[in-house]
Amino acid sequence: MDKFAFYVLPFCAGVVALLVISVWKYWRWIRHLDKLQRATVQKNIWTWKFLPAIWETVRESLLHLRISKKNLVLGYMHRSLAFGWFLLIVVGALQAYLAWPHGHPLWAAIFFNYFEPAERAGISPNFTHAALMANIMDALLIYVLSGLALAMLKKLWSRPLGMKRTTRHTLVDRLTKLSLWCIFPLRLLSEGLTSSMFGNGGFMVKALGTVLATLNFDNEYCEYTSWMLYSIALGTFFTLMPFSRYMHIFTEVFLIYFRQLGVSDSNKKTGYTMFELSACSRCGICIDGCPMNKELGVRNMQGVYMLQSIRNKERQSHQEALAENCLMCDRCVADCPVGIDLSIVRRQVRIQNKENIDKQSTYEYLKPIKAFNAIGRVAYFGGCMSHLTPGITEAMESIFQTVGQPYWFMDQEQGICCGRPLLQQGFEKQAAELRRKNSELIANSKATMLITSCPICYQSFKKEYNLAIPVVHHTEYLAAMLKNGKLKVRFDDRKVAYHDPCELGRGCGIYDEPRYVLKNTTNLLKTKEEREHSLCCGFNMGNPLLDLEQQTKVRNAARDNLMAVHPDVIATACPMCKKAFAHADTTAVKDVAEIVAANLVKNQ
Repeated sequence: MDKFAFYVLPFCAGVVALLVISVWKYWRWIRHLDKLQRATVQKNIWTWKFLPAIWETVRESLLHLRISKKNLVLGYMHRSLAFGWFLLIVVGALQAYLAWPHGHPLWAAIFFNYFEPAERAGISPNFTHAALMANIMDALLIYVLSGLALAMLKKLWSRPLGMKRTTRHTLVDRLTKLSLWCIFPLRLLSEGLTSSMFGNGGFMVKALGTVLATLNFDNEYCEYTSWMLYSIALGTFFTLMPFSRYMHIFTEVFLIYFRQLGVSDSNKKTGYTMFELSACSRCGICIDGCPMNKELGVRNMQGVYMLQSIRNKERQSHQEALAENCLMCDRCVADCPVGIDLSIVRRQVRIQNKENIDKQSTYEYLKPIKAFNAIGRVAYFGGCMSHLTPGITEAMESIFQTVGQPYWFMDQEQGICCGRPLLQQGFEKQAAELRRKNSELIANSKATMLITSCPICYQSFKKEYNLAIPVVHHTEYLAAMLKNGKLKVRFDDRKVAYHDPCELGRGCGIYDEPRYVLKNTTNLLKTKEEREHSLCCGFNMGNPLLDLEQQTKVRNAARDNLMAVHPDVIATACPMCKKAFAHADTTAVKDVAEIVAANLVKNQ
């Protein structure tokens, strides 16, 4: 039989359109990588880093293990559609090769049951394991259809899949989704109609064919029309795919590869940003965990909508409104199954129209500030908020003195902000000036290490500065001193609930050190929402639009989570969080350093 029919043309056109548009888009984005990103790719492209990229692609793009850890049903839905369709293609290609070992056109494998000549002639299949392959294909199609059924249920009623809300989609997204949803039912129907005439296919297709034959649908007109509709659904999906959220299917692979090579985003929009925007599947997982949604009922600014607005090139004022109305707590970053740095994308938008307000004389007062000769000492940076909660800096000074640690309290007399709060609000040049001055002071002091008590400052010094000395948070320092025996504390049996600060936990991955210190000092309790799922205190300066009442609502949710285990003390490792919880007037609130200082064994 000739392996061509006119109905394959929509499919072929869709494949060509997908290929041409995708290559054009990816080439354009790669060309717009900045100098550092290009240098990183060129440095690492021929290394073995592609191996973990392949494994992560399989793990996340096909198996969706991150989503499965959050919700098994939701993970199954994504996995059955992605991995199931992938297996249909692979096993279908093998099936076509066994039937036509001397070659066949691309579409013959996609429309195999129609083109297999022996089957259409009513002759027994002329290749090895034909029945087995047909049954495997039917089983895989059931697997995919089960995921499709869950996707439809999620759209109508998302709670059974562990989601309170799903995302709003554009018209193109809806049309693309409709075509996707039509593909697999139409494939089953088409194969069933062919089976009704020739008796081919696996266990499910044959059963459907029998039913269709009894209903008098066993004719070429119905068969051809169904295969045409199947081809149109495929062609429509492939053509619209580059302009819809489904472009993430391929783009996520590129993003994973670049990330494994060491590429990261910057404060300016680059080609890498475009890969991040397109890699978002708009799954909506970032919505439920967002405190703006959970506590304040704001459901239009989450990361999924931020990326959608930028990608669709909506008006700048709308993008800015979405970017500003965010706590920057990184909960969405922790929840994102693709690993997109949603916070830095928001920061890019915040920065865009704030460059012109910088003035040459803004920080003239910094010039007279000189570095202390701190050779052989550590530099201690309390941070602006630590000065508003002086118990933390007093505790650290007491600890330094007890363990005999020479130190320089670099912002004791005249504080200099680390610059991160300004950077988070989009004032890039002013933040850069503060970083320049602080870097100059630290370099001139000859200090051997920088210790800070503020997670905001810690993340800034760690990620945004380029210091030649180690940067540690005071909880890391305290944990190290306890482990090497230089710091000795008595055990306090008070029950303590620890709150993970956003910037320290999700921002820098510091979860274990504070807990190690507290376990060696107090009776540490486990709370429901902790580590990467910790709730924001609401007073982190990330959102300039919230009023006090709204901040308090966010804070109260975090407080209630901690108080649910009935602690004697709420512990945290951030002066901002300490101040927020202390104003709640519920129970004693202490920084980890204050708890250690109160339990120091003197004469060490």
